[in-house]
Amino acid sequence: MSSASISFPMLGNWSIDPSNSFTLFGHTFYWYGVIIACGFLLAVAYCMRRSGEFGIRQDDLIDGLLFAVPLAIIGARAYYVIFYGHYDSFWDMCKIWEGGLAIYGGVIAAVLTVLVVCRVKRISALAMLDLVSFGLLIGQCVGRWGNFMNREAYGYETEVFCRMGLTLNGETIYVHPTFLYESLWNLAGFVGLHVLSKKTVRKFDGQYFLTYLLWYGLGRCWIEGLRADSLYIGNSGVRVSQLVAGLTFLLALTILAVVLRRGGCSPEKLWVNRAAAMAAEQAGTDEPVELREDLSDAAAESGPGPAAGEAEAKDKNQEKDE
Repeated sequence: MSSASISFPMLGNWSIDPSNSFTLFGHTFYWYGVIIACGFLLAVAYCMRRSGEFGIRQDDLIDGLLFAVPLAIIGARAYYVIFYGHYDSFWDMCKIWEGGLAIYGGVIAAVLTVLVVCRVKRISALAMLDLVSFGLLIGQCVGRWGNFMNREAYGYETEVFCRMGLTLNGETIYVHPTFLYESLWNLAGFVGLHVLSKKTVRKFDGQYFLTYLLWYGLGRCWIEGLRADSLYIGNSGVRVSQLVAGLTFLLALTILAVVLRRGGCSPEKLWVNRAAAMAAEQAGTDEPVELREDLSDAAAESGPGPAAGEAEAKDKNQEKDE
């Protein structure tokens, strides 16, 4: 179907037939890769802008990405190879330019990489994952349009109002545009998480990451059931990604419910505030500062002062001495 023309009856009687590649300076570039790259750059730009609010230095974020991105690609390919499993040689397994990447493999590999990098750098992995969650939603929202250009990741034939038509050799089939469903689902998740992060205060490090897992797991579990190209566990009839999505949703929901029921943690235990306090201590400043999450990069790097509670205690001790 890679050369089929595309139409959406709900938008009128028209169709498009975009090429999945283009030539520039004598070289062939594929839209799938270009769109993925654009999604990645948007995600990095957003996370860089907000890194200080989570107590993460931009340098640490970039260091993490340098390791996480290539390993995520390997993980996405490995996930696909393990559950597809029809390759004649190791070299065939490595041909990612021929297609065959699974987002769940990439996310799993990226999360494991973040855990290792943060442990080496002695920073909070949960705070880093909170920040990266926004980037994942942006990247997945944009990246799904690469599937549109390739005419892939679509669903079963249907007559729903938002169906997508694929016409090849004069014959048209109408299918679920599952790439579009997932893109819009991730967009809604990003907007919701962004608003949540601006209007409320985190109760604990890892809260936004668990919210991302809950939201994406719920949507992917539903959408995967509509897809016509799912990976299965052997001949069991069980869709791998649907099973992983369902388990992810349940696990994230359980942890969120338990931790929030207990009230989360005190503000001074959030990494952004602990990092600021440690930076202030290293800088040797005694200027009081209110505990908060909206720290700029400069504040996160230089440390504006000790925690408010510590400053208040010092003031009381000074009054007693007087």
